[in-house]
Amino acid sequence: MAYNIYEFAIGKYSTKQGLIFIIECLAGVALIFLPEIITKLFKLVLPEKIVYFYWVFLVISVFLGTSLHMISIISFWDKILHSVSPMVLTALGYGLIGFFMKEADISKTSPWLFLLFGFAFAGVCGVFWEFWEFLCDTVADMNLQRYATSAGELLVGRAALMDTMGDLLTNTVGAVLMGIYALIQSHGKAAYFEEYRLKKLHK
Repeated sequence: MAYNIYEFAIGKYSTKQGLIFIIECLAGVALIFLPEIITKLFKLVLPEKIVYFYWVFLVISVFLGTSLHMISIISFWDKILHSVSPMVLTALGYGLIGFFMKEADISKTSPWLFLLFGFAFAGVCGVFWEFWEFLCDTVADMNLQRYATSAGELLVGRAALMDTMGDLLTNTVGAVLMGIYALIQSHGKAAYFEEYRLKKLHK
């Protein structure tokens, strides 16, 4: 955040864009506490493995990607984010379906219920993320969907679609890889997906 404030002070970016970077960094700091906030507000406990994975994603997306501008410096940084985020979301999908099953015995449930739900959940979230990028580009002209060159020249036709479609493809690949990992890990472990289950905190 100090770096973003410094950039704002020297006028490296427009006032609007400089403020956006500071606000996004502040939001990133707040999001560190999201798992704890969820626990306090909704009495839901997220498994540690999901929380730690989520924090890693925050570091590479908000603090490195946006605040330190790695997403602009390293051309494929965006694709790294779009491969890691669906893994986190797929794991969260496993936790959600476990929660919806209430007290059901996970060891007697087909692992494909978790695998398919996790994959679908990550896919839908990936689509909504593209909506978010489109909104940021529209409101703040951030070019997150790479619809223009670094010189500001607008791309047209297929070239303008490449980044968005590439993100969706990478999102799908990340979800599939997480599914393959979970499938391998669950082999011979009837209650493997119990590790992901979100649990209700009882008073």
